[in-house]
Amino acid sequence: MTSSELIKALESLHPLENKALLCFTRGEAVSASDIMRISGLDESRLDMAAGWLQSKGLLRVAGETVATSVSLTETGAEYKEKGTPEMRIISALREGKRFTVKDIIQSWGMDPTEVSSAVGGLKEAKVVQIAQGGILALMSGADISSYEFLSEVIRSVGEKGQPDLSSFPENQQSAVHANYHKRGKSKGIFRITEKKDRSYALTADGTEILRLVKERGVVTEEASALTPEMLKLGTWKNKKFRAYNISLNPPRQSIGRKHPYKEFLDFVKYKFIGMGFEEMRGPLVENEFWDMDALFMPQFHPARNIHDVYFVKEPNAAKKIEEPFGKSVAAAHKDGGKTGSTGWRYAFDLERAKRLILRSQGTAVSARTLASGPKIPGKYFSIARCFRYDAVDATHAPDFYQVEGIVLGKDINFKALLGLLKLFGQEIATAGEFQFRPAYFPFTEPSVELHVKHPELGWMELGGAGIFRPEVTVPLGVNVP
Repeated sequence: MTSSELIKALESLHPLENKALLCFTRGEAVSASDIMRISGLDESRLDMAAGWLQSKGLLRVAGETVATSVSLTETGAEYKEKGTPEMRIISALREGKRFTVKDIIQSWGMDPTEVSSAVGGLKEAKVVQIAQGGILALMSGADISSYEFLSEVIRSVGEKGQPDLSSFPENQQSAVHANYHKRGKSKGIFRITEKKDRSYALTADGTEILRLVKERGVVTEEASALTPEMLKLGTWKNKKFRAYNISLNPPRQSIGRKHPYKEFLDFVKYKFIGMGFEEMRGPLVENEFWDMDALFMPQFHPARNIHDVYFVKEPNAAKKIEEPFGKSVAAAHKDGGKTGSTGWRYAFDLERAKRLILRSQGTAVSARTLASGPKIPGKYFSIARCFRYDAVDATHAPDFYQVEGIVLGKDINFKALLGLLKLFGQEIATAGEFQFRPAYFPFTEPSVELHVKHPELGWMELGGAGIFRPEVTVPLGVNVP
């Protein structure tokens, strides 16, 4: 900067910028935490001051450090005191106690969803089995080391308060990452906190400005407007007024136009219509029957925990479940019904199926369409607005749109599905490279994920698909894939 430019920059300094500048000495970087400590500025005011100084070419970012700490959530603190649900069940069985899942819910004061998830996980790990009469039993030779290890990690974190994550061995760090509260209402055991601390340094011009600030004295408070009270009392005579920068451009006027995301949804819709699909629709307020039960998601299974749903307060339940679908779906869950499957082998709770929620997945629209007597062969799609509890930030919201498509026909098979997915990737994502990877969904078998290669981001998942299980289609009156 020239001498005149330096004087103009000096006169344009805000009191917050002055406070930040005075924390520096010649040529040394200072961390944001030290600037806040020395100047008394809070984080938001420091961010403003640093941003202004950087825009004027007086300050630069010298570096950034990230400290990652771990602590217990409320759930984790409860597990430290009482034990995890899995270890509580295992310990009780080791003591020779006899009980059912219903006994745990009624006598132990545990959340039904938490109990279902714990029992389901223990069954899958071949630690427990459900014997005659619904009695839980510990399987011979069961490996419970992973559950004991997690309990030890919980105890260690709880005793240290809020330690640095890097202070733990790698296997314990992996356990923390596998069980931490990331988003939504899922009951994470650990809370991971990342604290960033930037360091700043003055540029050559910034160093010269700091010298001038010290020479001329520091103005910590400036008036931004001349008020009637100042004129009346004469206090304006002793005030320092901020200079106006008349060289700045006025604010840009934003003109109306379609939202980019709405334009994208319209683009997807027209592509499906162009491929011969018919649009299907369904209600935003849905019952659990169509959202989960009709899709062969058992009422006790941990798979239902991935849907952090919003429950409707009033009315909280549907008046009835459409027949004959209620009975046929209940039979499929109990023993497979007419599907040839063994089902999930539990007593289906029709009252739970009536509970009203905000639709959590677009496949609920497909379930209703299957039950409506669709054309065979036929192709249907929907762009369904769905709702799941989530922490709101720049990239997450409690509502989102899910693209859903179903194709019905006697000759439909897995090879045809892969061809449709490839066509979808070409038409929607204009992708040239594809990968198909195995996946799991409760209502399809086999299941697959389509991955496409982005020129900058690399491989990314575009969507999941699969062949509907007979336990989904047959109870809804559809006898083709």
